[in-house]
Amino acid sequence: MNTIKGPAVFLAQFAGDAAPYSDLASISKWAAGLGYKGVQIPTWDKRLFDLKQAAESQTYCNEVLGVLANEGLALTELSTHLQGQLVAVHPAYDLMFDSFAPEAVHGDPKARQAWAVEQLGFAARASSNLGLKAHATFSGALAWPYLYPWPQRPAGLVETAFAELAKRWRPILDLFDQHDVDLCYEVHPGEDLHDGVSFEMFLDLVGEHPRCNLLYDPSHFVLQQLDYLEYLDLYHTRIKMFHVKDAEFNPTGRQGVYGGFQPWVKRAGRFRSLGDGQVDFNAIFSKLTEYGFDGWAVMEWECCIKSSEQGANEGAPFIARHIIQAAERSFDDFADSGVDTVAIRNLLGING
Repeated sequence: MNTIKGPAVFLAQFAGDAAPYSDLASISKWAAGLGYKGVQIPTWDKRLFDLKQAAESQTYCNEVLGVLANEGLALTELSTHLQGQLVAVHPAYDLMFDSFAPEAVHGDPKARQAWAVEQLGFAARASSNLGLKAHATFSGALAWPYLYPWPQRPAGLVETAFAELAKRWRPILDLFDQHDVDLCYEVHPGEDLHDGVSFEMFLDLVGEHPRCNLLYDPSHFVLQQLDYLEYLDLYHTRIKMFHVKDAEFNPTGRQGVYGGFQPWVKRAGRFRSLGDGQVDFNAIFSKLTEYGFDGWAVMEWECCIKSSEQGANEGAPFIARHIIQAAERSFDDFADSGVDTVAIRNLLGING
C-alpha cells in the first residue's frame, strides 16, 4: 500500500486577472498559504503557463518548478481538458467549443482539431520535461448528442463514432507512451467516455493501450447515479489521477438525473464544496489506499452555493483529514507465532 500524496489543488477554477490569481508565482503563494502541497496546472491559461514553451524548453520547465518550489509546492500534473475536448467535436457543438481554441481556427473544425492534437503533443513533451508521469484530459465526443436512444439510433452509429474516436486518439496515446507519461481521461458527461462501459469500449478499440488510463472524479458518478465505489474495484489498475470533488443528488417528483434544463443551483444533481455533498470520501480514500494508489489527491472546486474563497480555504484541511498513512506492518504482528516451515508441515500432517 501507499500513502496518497496531498493535499493539492487544480488551479483552473481559481485563475483570474486579479491578484493573487493572475500569475503562477502569486497563485502558488496563495495555494501554499492555504496548506496545499501541490498544484495541478491548466495548460490553456497563459497567465499561469506556456504549454508550447514548456514542450520546447527545459530551462522554462525548470523555472516553473522553481517558482513552485519557492513556496514548498510540487507540480502534480498538467491538464489539457479544453484541448482534449477539441480532438473530437460533434458539429452540433462547433460554435460553443470554438471558444476553447484560438480565433485563427474558429469556424474551421479540421484546423481546430489539428490545433488540439498539436496541443496534446506539446503536453506529452512538457510533462516529460517536468518529470511528470500522468496527464489529465477529456476525450471529446462524437456520439454524445445521441446518448438517449430516441429517435432510435441507426445501427452502427455508436460503433462508428467510437471507432473514429479511437482512430484520433491512438497516435496521441503512442506519443505519450514515447514520453513515459500516462494519459488520464476524466470520465465525464459531455464526453463519449462518460462511464465505465464507454471507457471499456474505447479501451478495447485502442488495443488495451497501456497509456490509456483514468482520472477518477466521484462527483460525476453521483450525478449519473453510478456506483463510484465499485468503479474503484473495477478500474483501480487504470486509475492514475484523483480529483477530490463533492456532489449531491436529490431527486424529486418533478426532476431527476436530466435536470429539467435548470441552472445548477436548481438541479437535482449538483456539485458541492468538499464536505457539503454526499460523496463518501472515507470509503474512497480507504479503497484507493488499499489498492496502492500513489498519486495526488487534487481538489477541484466547483460549487453553485459556496464561494470559491471559502471552498479553497476548507479544501486543504478536508483532504488532509482523509489521507490515510498506509500501514507498514500488520496490526497483529505482535502475536506472530514464529513457527518455522518444518513446524508448519507438522501442523498440517504432511511431514514424512
